[in-house]
Amino acid sequence: MKKEQPEIDNKRLNAAGFRFAVVVSRWNSSFTDKLRKGAIDALLECGATEEAIEVFKVPGAFELPLACLKAAETGRFDAVVALSVIIRGDTPHFEYVAGEAARGIMDVGMTTGIPVLFGVITADTVEQATERCGERLNNKGYEAAMAAIQVANLYREMANEQGVKGNEKRLSHVV
Repeated sequence: MKKEQPEIDNKRLNAAGFRFAVVVSRWNSSFTDKLRKGAIDALLECGATEEAIEVFKVPGAFELPLACLKAAETGRFDAVVALSVIIRGDTPHFEYVAGEAARGIMDVGMTTGIPVLFGVITADTVEQATERCGERLNNKGYEAAMAAIQVANLYREMANEQGVKGNEKRLSHVV
């Protein structure tokens, strides 16, 4: 019989005992500062300590994947949260940056087995970006951090079912 994963109750999510890297771009900092705050608020609300959260700042979204890779490769983190805001302009630059950031962030998780959560806003307008940088559930940084907690707990549960503790073995085949 298949074991189904229960519905997620955000009030019961537990970040205690996990370590998180938050990689955030400086570009569009009026937005990314709010995403960073939302992510940290979510982690702290769920029991992470300040010492269990490290923030790394990169110039822009294009630099996120490599910084996420470097953080994941340290082995110090149970999950990485990638945060940025990319707003469409008049040139194709938006497509290149958004597409490569998304691909690179996904590749990091697939390569390292460390979950890397995508908190990158791709917006057509400043108004759309503003709507996604609000409070709590209207904040993509908050949402990405909550997803990081969920996935970290899932991976730990999966590892425990296989008789492995914490970071001793990564489940690189788990997506």
